[in-house]
Amino acid sequence: MTQALYPYTLKPIALNMSEQEFRQAQLALFNKSANATSLKAIKRTEWIVIALTVIAAIAGLVLVNGYSTIIFWVMLVLVAVYLLARTLGLRWYMQREYQKQVASSQMPEQFEQLQLGVQSHGLVMAMPAPALTNTPQMRGMQLRAGTTQSATIPWSAISSWDETDEFLFMMFDMKGQKGSQIIPKRLEKQGLPIATIKKHLSQIRPQGLESITQQP
Repeated sequence: MTQALYPYTLKPIALNMSEQEFRQAQLALFNKSANATSLKAIKRTEWIVIALTVIAAIAGLVLVNGYSTIIFWVMLVLVAVYLLARTLGLRWYMQREYQKQVASSQMPEQFEQLQLGVQSHGLVMAMPAPALTNTPQMRGMQLRAGTTQSATIPWSAISSWDETDEFLFMMFDMKGQKGSQIIPKRLEKQGLPIATIKKHLSQIRPQGLESITQQP
């Protein structure tokens, strides 16, 4: 792996993202988010409440007779319904939203020409002048003139971010324009300092995207 001489880039590095890699990034983000629907993702406080409810219900069934036991059966049913909704139900909803996102989105054409750089003040995005000017995410931003234009997204403009084993995901809000960016970690081999990007991101926002249903 090529190591950067210092934790920033001397010039932007080509993203070279394919449609297939774009879909892989979407799927990777979905799979990570879907892990939040497993039983392991249920918080300790939730398990404590569930355990106390089950114990109370079982104790009631043992100690109480007659029609009064109905309330304890209802408690057990509610616990089962909650667990099903918290796991299978939530996962079904997320799967549906993911399928809607995939069906309605295509990789932005600009990804084929986009170049990324990292500086202490923000993430540099560069591409041929006409392409960058026509990018919705870059409208209203100050561009540097030249055959290749560039815009810098300050770290403070990042609204949320997350990562998987192969990708970094960012959401940003700048001058009223919302945008997002996928960064393949393979670019580290070409000199893009992924660790530096994560360091700046973690200093601004805790890890975690606002919503997996927002288009990357």
